[in-house]
Amino acid sequence: MNQLTVLANGMPLLLRGLAVTLELGVGFIALGLVLGLLLASGQIYGNRLVRCFCSGFVQIFRGIPAMVLLFIFYFGLAQLNINMSAFVASMIAMGFRSAAYQCEVFRGAMQSIRSGQVLAVQALGMNLLQRIRYVVLPQSLRYCLAPWSNEFAAEIKDASLCYAIGVTEIMRQGRYIITATFGNAMLIYVTVALIFLGVTFIGLWLLRRWELSLQVPGL
Repeated sequence: MNQLTVLANGMPLLLRGLAVTLELGVGFIALGLVLGLLLASGQIYGNRLVRCFCSGFVQIFRGIPAMVLLFIFYFGLAQLNINMSAFVASMIAMGFRSAAYQCEVFRGAMQSIRSGQVLAVQALGMNLLQRIRYVVLPQSLRYCLAPWSNEFAAEIKDASLCYAIGVTEIMRQGRYIITATFGNAMLIYVTVALIFLGVTFIGLWLLRRWELSLQVPGL
């Protein structure tokens, strides 16, 4: 079987795996976005207990390798009779990890808001939630879009790590093709690499266009 035939026959499997990879990556980013905003807000505006909890969460999930987190949430929790699918375990472990990194991005952006604006809205009688919603978040999300795009690329690529606990994403599908065709590892893995390159390039290009559309002239 020549390489073109192998690639043509295997492409549907790779695309099926790519769909799972994108589902994982988008899930990591979405969970990390919500938790990251909450953690960043807690670190800046919370009381001492909340700040300690948020800081501890960030330190733990930034300090443990992604592969170790996957093994803890999938194999480790199973020994405690907490059973979940490999997909769900991946989503939680990598989503929490993404939240820790996104928290630092959002915290830096929130702290860049000028204190005069906060004092002004306080004088207008806005409470803390209103200040965050109407003043801090709209500006900080614009500021952090460029560094946040790095997290997007990282999470899409890190979805391939879920292969290690049995998720049938693009890397595992590629391995199935290699095993079934008795070789062609270079062909399949280069194809997978090009697919990742294309996905991250398109995603970063779209984020860059979005960032430019949100820029305020003169700032």
